Amino acid sequence: MQRLPIAERPGWRERAEELGFLFHTIDGEPYWIDDAYYRFTLRQVEDDIEAPSSELHEMAMNLVDEVLRSESLLTKLRIPRPFWEWIAASWHRGERHLYGRMDFAYDGKSPAKLLEFNYDTPTSLYEAAYFQWIWLEEQIAAGNLPRGADQYNAIQDWLIQAWGDQKKDLPKPVYFASVRDHAEDRGTILYLRDCAVQAGVESQIIDIEDIGISTEGHFTDLDDRIIRALFKLYPIEFMFEEEFGARLPTSAVRLIEPPWKAILSNKGALALLWERHPGHPNLLETHFDDEPSTSLPAGWVRKPLLSREGANVHVHLPDGNSVLEPGPYDAGGHVRQRYVELPRFGDRHAVIGAWMIGDAPAGMGIREDVGYITRDTARFVPHVIVNE
Repeated sequence: MQRLPIAERPGWRERAEELGFLFHTIDGEPYWIDDAYYRFTLRQVEDDIEAPSSELHEMAMNLVDEVLRSESLLTKLRIPRPFWEWIAASWHRGERHLYGRMDFAYDGKSPAKLLEFNYDTPTSLYEAAYFQWIWLEEQIAAGNLPRGADQYNAIQDWLIQAWGDQKKDLPKPVYFASVRDHAEDRGTILYLRDCAVQAGVESQIIDIEDIGISTEGHFTDLDDRIIRALFKLYPIEFMFEEEFGARLPTSAVRLIEPPWKAILSNKGALALLWERHPGHPNLLETHFDDEPSTSLPAGWVRKPLLSREGANVHVHLPDGNSVLEPGPYDAGGHVRQRYVELPRFGDRHAVIGAWMIGDAPAGMGIREDVGYITRDTARFVPHVIVNE
């Protein structure tokens, strides 16, 4: 695994905007990095990223089934009791999930270590699935990469197939919703909608803020039409807290991702996996923070059960120094995870996001940040597979 420089493509920003990648620069700072890439061997990708992703995903699915049969585990994860039956019903009905992302620490030599699941509302999808593939093709055509260069990236093809597989089970149309005026989230749902349309799915776009509730308790659009299928790039735990939250179990809306993803969007799942698979080479020792019988050495990371984009994460480094990212998620429970050093290139720390489409590993994207915590300002860097 190497981080290497490469010639920046002339006019790539204009090209990005032509292709709908409007958030390549955020608040004047680059988000997409065009003049560098990470290089892997095929063995590293297949053995160290793809294979563990598949195994960990299967372990996670088994965990969901166990948790939804246990009131004590649901309580431990602080899932609100009024939603237990609704969440469990979505699992037992076999409601399909579309996609998810695991974040790994990986240096190209040691086993990849799972940092967390992003299985409810993962972003960085468009750039991983589509724009970095365009980058690869154009850099090969320019002679800046060898003809045999490849990429771990079947994400778009498998997304279209996954939508096609789900199509017959989904009410029509499927509404795609994100928070108004959030460029990255809007770009993500537009991309997912495009994949769905290619699979023949009827669709509509709506802002989360414009979804209403009818007197009968159904979700509705601005024209008072009932929303029966909703892809929502909006955290399920946020929905629990909304004014309409109490109506979710009786609204008859089909959510994508399904409600059972609430188990895996909860970082308590990391502690439960460690309890069931202690010493697994791709897991980091993790415990619930309120368990006094467990302790970790000097290096650890304290994470809220529910948090996004590094908010409220506290890193206690082995040398005794600490880093704390502020945020709004500190009121609930926490887990404490063994610290692992992220690979560092210059002043940047890299995290690998391994994508699952349905139950299959499909590709990856890499984000890097100057600090020890990967935040929403982290930059996206493309990757290449080149065997010597």
